[in-house]
Amino acid sequence: MSRPSQDHEFVPPHRLLMGPGPSMVHSRVLHALSQPLLGHLDPQFLGLMDEIQALLRSTFRTENEFTIALPGTGSAGMEAVIANLIEPGDRAIVGINGVFGSRLATMIERSGGIPLRLEAPWGNTISLDALQDQLSRSGPVKAVVLVHAETSTGAWQPLEGVGALCRAHNALLIVDTVTSLGGIPVEVDAWGIDACYSGTQKCLSCPPGLAPLTISPRAMEAVRQRRNPCHSWYLDLSLIAEYWNDRSRAYHHTAPISMLYGLHEALRLVHEEGLAPRFARHQLNSNALLAGLEPLGLIPLPSEGHRLPMLNCVTLPSPIDDVSVRTRLLQDYAIEIGGGLGPLRGKVWRIGLMGDSCRQEHVLTLLNALEEIFAQNGWLEQPGRAVQAAVETYSHSQLSARRRA
Repeated sequence: MSRPSQDHEFVPPHRLLMGPGPSMVHSRVLHALSQPLLGHLDPQFLGLMDEIQALLRSTFRTENEFTIALPGTGSAGMEAVIANLIEPGDRAIVGINGVFGSRLATMIERSGGIPLRLEAPWGNTISLDALQDQLSRSGPVKAVVLVHAETSTGAWQPLEGVGALCRAHNALLIVDTVTSLGGIPVEVDAWGIDACYSGTQKCLSCPPGLAPLTISPRAMEAVRQRRNPCHSWYLDLSLIAEYWNDRSRAYHHTAPISMLYGLHEALRLVHEEGLAPRFARHQLNSNALLAGLEPLGLIPLPSEGHRLPMLNCVTLPSPIDDVSVRTRLLQDYAIEIGGGLGPLRGKVWRIGLMGDSCRQEHVLTLLNALEEIFAQNGWLEQPGRAVQAAVETYSHSQLSARRRA
């Protein structure tokens, strides 16, 4: 048996991260992560927690008092929301149009709930009419659960009007914004969302390890009125709330201190840029990327109007070998993109333009690499068209901006 090497530190190679996550991390965030530790009940650290809550409220666009960063990745946020709001016997309508809707249904079952699956083909979204019909036919339900940005398909779920519909049926609205927060508008209060969770490693461009989470007063009342305690002590939001409450600060767990340093700086970067300019940046770079991919025969899976700008899911024409191209990109160009999941395995690529990964130079670098690989394999008749199409998109955007000015 070989023995692990102990004579040198691990130095990771540089990669251009353009997959479904994690995204590139700004140098200021990396610097924040390296700062000296404080105790998790140190007054200075508690002050930092207050600042994180305020920044998260601005990012989620909410006034919810319970707005925190939960230890764990976005899946921890997902499980915390389901474990706290769904009790044995509770029925919940779950929109399933990809991997993560299916995962939510599984978590509901494991919590003893009954998922009522409202399905749509992968790449499509759940229509408001379909949801209204399901609510009318289902009888009383505890919650409606939707994925705002389905990372497995690149589909952008509309949410306008859903909150009002849920309230008309006395149901909570739970929304997964793991991939969308910081990349497209998330309007928790305006849309009537009761429980909303995300992850740090996507459009917030912080390493994975925290799950931003916000809960409405209506949903917190449901947590406190449970018939039985939450089956997870670690994810029990009624206990965690006391640690984040600036009046009590009751010890619950040892906070991931360095990660909270990093999230604080990542959120400062988000708000220095401004949410509207940040959303516009994601959309512009996505437009340029898709324009460049079209001459390569790579067509978006979701229909126009329902495509995520930060997660571009494109179908592969028959001559393209999924694994070999992605392997070449990683080994020869140090670029990571994602393959398909489930029934889309080998059929699509998932190209992330999230947060710090979402830059013009990254788009052009990827397109240039793909053109070289395609040309070497005889899949490209006219080299240069992909990069040219993207450059023209950027030029047109700059010209339009000058005319508006």
